[in-house]
Amino acid sequence: MKQLILVLALAGLSFSYSQTTSSAAEVIQSLETKRQMQTSSIVKNVSFDNIGPTVMSGRVVDLAVNPKNPTEFYVGYASGGLWHTKNNGTSFTPILDSSDTQNVGDIAIDWNSRTIWVGTGENNSSRSSYAGIGILKSTDNGKTWQNMGLNDSHHIGRIIIHKNNPEEVVVGVTGHLYTPNKERGIYKTTDGGKTWKQTLFVDDASGIIDVSVSPSNPDIMFASSWTKDRKAWNFDGSGNNSGIYKSTDGGDSWTKMSVDGSGFPTGNGVGRIGLAAFNDNVIYAIHDSQFRREKKKEESKKRGLTKDDFKTMTTDAFLALEDKKLNTFLKQNNFQEKYRAQNVKQMVRSGNVKPIDLAKYLEDANSLLFDTPVIGTEVYKSTDGGKSWKKTHDDYLDGIYFSYGYYFGHIYVDPSDENGIYIYGVPILTSKDGGKTFKSIGKENVHADHHALWINPNMPGHLINGNDGGVNITYDDGETWIKNNSPSVGQFYAINVDNEEPYNVYGGLQDNGVWMGAHDASENRAWHQSGQYPWKSIMGGDGMQVQIDNRNSNVVYTGFQFGNYFRVDVEKNKRTYIQPKHTLGENPYRFNWQTPILLSPHNQDILYLGGNKLMRSMNQGDDWEAISDDLTGGGKKGNVAYGTLATISESPFKFGLIYTGSDDGHIHITKNAGGSWENISTSLPKDLWVSRVEASNHKKERVYASLNGYRNDDFKPYVYMSNDYGKTWKDIGVKLPHSPVNVIKEDPVSENILYVGTDNGLYVSFDMGSNWEAFSKGLPNVAFHDLVVQKEAKHLVVGTHGRSIYRTDIAPLQKMSSSIMNSPMTVFDLEDVKHSFRWGGSWSKWLDPYVPEMSFSFYTNSAKDVTVKVLSEKGIVINEIPFKADKGFNYGSYDLSFSEKGRKAYTKKNKDFVLKEATNGAYYLLKGKYAIEIDGKKKSFNVK
Repeated sequence: MKQLILVLALAGLSFSYSQTTSSAAEVIQSLETKRQMQTSSIVKNVSFDNIGPTVMSGRVVDLAVNPKNPTEFYVGYASGGLWHTKNNGTSFTPILDSSDTQNVGDIAIDWNSRTIWVGTGENNSSRSSYAGIGILKSTDNGKTWQNMGLNDSHHIGRIIIHKNNPEEVVVGVTGHLYTPNKERGIYKTTDGGKTWKQTLFVDDASGIIDVSVSPSNPDIMFASSWTKDRKAWNFDGSGNNSGIYKSTDGGDSWTKMSVDGSGFPTGNGVGRIGLAAFNDNVIYAIHDSQFRREKKKEESKKRGLTKDDFKTMTTDAFLALEDKKLNTFLKQNNFQEKYRAQNVKQMVRSGNVKPIDLAKYLEDANSLLFDTPVIGTEVYKSTDGGKSWKKTHDDYLDGIYFSYGYYFGHIYVDPSDENGIYIYGVPILTSKDGGKTFKSIGKENVHADHHALWINPNMPGHLINGNDGGVNITYDDGETWIKNNSPSVGQFYAINVDNEEPYNVYGGLQDNGVWMGAHDASENRAWHQSGQYPWKSIMGGDGMQVQIDNRNSNVVYTGFQFGNYFRVDVEKNKRTYIQPKHTLGENPYRFNWQTPILLSPHNQDILYLGGNKLMRSMNQGDDWEAISDDLTGGGKKGNVAYGTLATISESPFKFGLIYTGSDDGHIHITKNAGGSWENISTSLPKDLWVSRVEASNHKKERVYASLNGYRNDDFKPYVYMSNDYGKTWKDIGVKLPHSPVNVIKEDPVSENILYVGTDNGLYVSFDMGSNWEAFSKGLPNVAFHDLVVQKEAKHLVVGTHGRSIYRTDIAPLQKMSSSIMNSPMTVFDLEDVKHSFRWGGSWSKWLDPYVPEMSFSFYTNSAKDVTVKVLSEKGIVINEIPFKADKGFNYGSYDLSFSEKGRKAYTKKNKDFVLKEATNGAYYLLKGKYAIEIDGKKKSFNVK
């Protein structure tokens, strides 16, 4: 059947795929396939270096602190793995890298046996909350991990280890983010995870987001269920089956406590709930209430016009408005200069514009969220074990969730103070009177979005806080904070590079803005001395795509979510807002969370930006015109922008040969700069996110596309190539393991080489996608979001969503050909070395000597033991290095020294040369010409 589909596709006929949720069995099998690919891969020795940055970190989801020694703790990052510190956060070690995922929902430690449990799959419901693979267990501090099941859970909210029996564990499973599933609720094991029993199941759309246990009685537990429905176009974070449950038998059975008459809200507006038990009877709950607020009585004297006024205003009433009053509204709401009272009234008189269009003009992707008057954050307290509840405060707790309650939702009670509680959302707040009043304890070096907190039971005021920006520690209850960011766990959406020497890397981070820094900047603490971190922030918010003017790298285009883009003069620190605006009376443009932008390769004054239409500016974003109609399916009703462009590419062969891809599966082409457009995706799978479309650098007619089913819980890899402008497509992703594809990149030097980044792997093909090889050395199993090749440096730069940025040298890969692949040995070019008298010495006897190093690489078509010979210009063997070569690319290093045998042979032949012994006892190469020889194949290099 698959062959028939492919034949039809190549013939230009329509074919379709049945879109289904990927099963847990498929996901687990794909992980095994990936491991096998990594073992046999010819690029398994291609090493990647992490280049940071670290100072802004990534989203923390949980903390586990040693109760006997709080300078030791573990930090779980949403998509950056698990990290361990034994020195109070001064440094961290990653310990989840040997597992199949870096996506963490919750962690729990049995400190007596040092057993670590990790619930995979983030427990939030963000746009980039990646699914997990079940629950993992390690008894050797992360050297090895065992998957203990619950593979179809996707997201795990909480793990509770019985304090007297470490084999007894209760797990709250949130479940799938985008689709219904039955493996959610409460699961319990009494044999250390060998078997599990589902002890609470609410329904297939309601999972368990939090569990809290009484500190004095491990049999008493409280759990909160959360009914939610997330789609690409809408998020409903409340429902009838959200509520609070109680167990008095250690999680074996559960009783719903938040029932009518209990004092806790019930019904369809109950949202996410966080729990904190102080003892058997006292428990707090924080609630993201989605019930509507009571309408306030109209003020007797209303000041000025509001957006809502125009939604019901008649034409006559509009025309009767005072010009001064209307102009005040227009200016205060940033209407373009051309829209002022007199000309807007004329537009209304002519019938081209209606009063309601003024309200629509101000709508954006967040309007339905922010303009919906929900109650929002509430705190409740029970003093009778959950039988009855009372709200702790009289007023609304505004300015905490900002309509994003699904992203937060935890509450903490001080183990030494029943009335000392902590809540957070965008700020972090504390109350010392049981929730009657609150105050902020956030400070200037603490990120605003908070997700985890630990309170020292033995030292009031000692807190460890995990947030979107990393880890902070305070010893004075938030008066001052220490920042503990050394793990490289940045969550990049997009990256880019410039052509400077050394070249700079740019990237947009989840909730941490846009940063830039030299690709070879050292990641160490030396900057603490100078006060100047080698990377710098050039934009706030959620950092998005970056384009750099190749004539002047000080001119950078970037911005934050939903199309809020700027032209930035980096040198002058000047920003110019350039988001295109629709015409009054026209439907508002829809902008994706990660709005695509592109500088034309033909003219760096021409900038493209994708809304639901493709916009073009001929003057660096100062003025815009739409050069297309709607290039999407038209959007869907919901509170998330949808029906938007997600990717743009212009062919380097011809100005105006442009491709666009949308979040709802549409790919379009124009060959005449927008004069006409054609949908070229009708034969491709429907309703998937077009994660990338890329015009070829090597053939005018060639184009690549990747589709992503992540938002349908469809993890199949969809990657396609066309050699006829998209009339027909070839499926080139069939040999990739199951994982959603985020990016495909064509190598700029070799047309046969393609790179693909998925949600848990990075791959290369040397034959246009017929076969794929897995990269692995230096890379964790993290989400690879973006790829860029720095052509001059011959570097592949990799942006991950969880482990910052990696870089590798692809010069040897770019030389790959069928002759090399079949050759027994190919040694690749060597770089010259600059001689230094520092070799083997140091300026202090207390410091380690400086040992030089040069790298060499070769390809062999079979695994074998070889000897790497270092030869002088006259062919004298001055050193030999035994090497166990794998089939494929191999990499080694040479310290530029003579072996004892080589030194004697060299001095015997060159009596006029005096080799001086270095401080470390070694003898190093003199200036001159040398060669490396492997299996009779040689490459020369110079020591200058």
